[in-house]
Amino acid sequence: MWDWNYAFEVLPDIASALWVTISATLVGFVLALVVGLIWTLMIRSNNKIISNVADGIVKFIRNTPLLVQLYFIFYVFPQFGLSLEPFTAGVIGLGLHYSTYLSEVYRSGIESVGPGQWEVATALNFDTRKTWTRIILPQAIPPVLPVIGNYFITMFKETPLLSAITLVEILQTAQNIGAGTFRYTEPLTIVGVLFLLLSYPASVALRQLEIRVTERY
Repeated sequence: MWDWNYAFEVLPDIASALWVTISATLVGFVLALVVGLIWTLMIRSNNKIISNVADGIVKFIRNTPLLVQLYFIFYVFPQFGLSLEPFTAGVIGLGLHYSTYLSEVYRSGIESVGPGQWEVATALNFDTRKTWTRIILPQAIPPVLPVIGNYFITMFKETPLLSAITLVEILQTAQNIGAGTFRYTEPLTIVGVLFLLLSYPASVALRQLEIRVTERY
C-alpha cells in the first residue's frame, strides 16, 4: 500500500540527485548539437575519404546500443589508458550517441534549403563560413527544431542508463532506497512524477522556442 509518510521521507534524497540527471542531459545535449553538426559537415565534404569515414562512424554509433557504448567508454577504455569519471563518461556517451541522430536531422534541414540560396551566397562573394552561418544554417535549423526538441526529451529520459557506469542519478537513488527498505513503489513513483514534471515544461518551452525562431527567420 502507498505510504505518504514514507514518500515524503524519501523525497529529499531523490530530489537531491536530480541535479545529476539535469546536468548530464544539458551538457550531453550541447555536446550532441556541436558534434552532430560536425558529423554533417564532414559527411558533406568533397573529400571522399573524410566523407566515407565520418559516415561509417555515424552509422556504427547509431546502430549500436547506448548502454554498450557507455560500458566501453567507462570500463574498457581504461585498459587503453583512458580513465574517465562516471559523469564525464556518461556525458560523452550520451553526446556521441545522440550526435549521430542529430547529424541526420541537420542533414534533412540543410537539404531543405533551395539551391538558389547557395547561388545567392556565391553572388554575394561569401566565404564558406559566412555562407553557412548567415544563409544556410539560419534557414536549415528552424524547420527541424521540433525533432531536435524530441531528441532532447528522449535523452533526458535515457539518463537512467548512466547508473550502469556507477553514476547515481534519480532512478539509481530510488533503487538504492528501495533495496534498503524493500519498498519500491513510492521511490519509483516519485521518479516517474519528477520525469513528467520536468519533461512536459521542457516540451512546452521548446515549442515556444520553435515558434519564436520560425517567426524571426
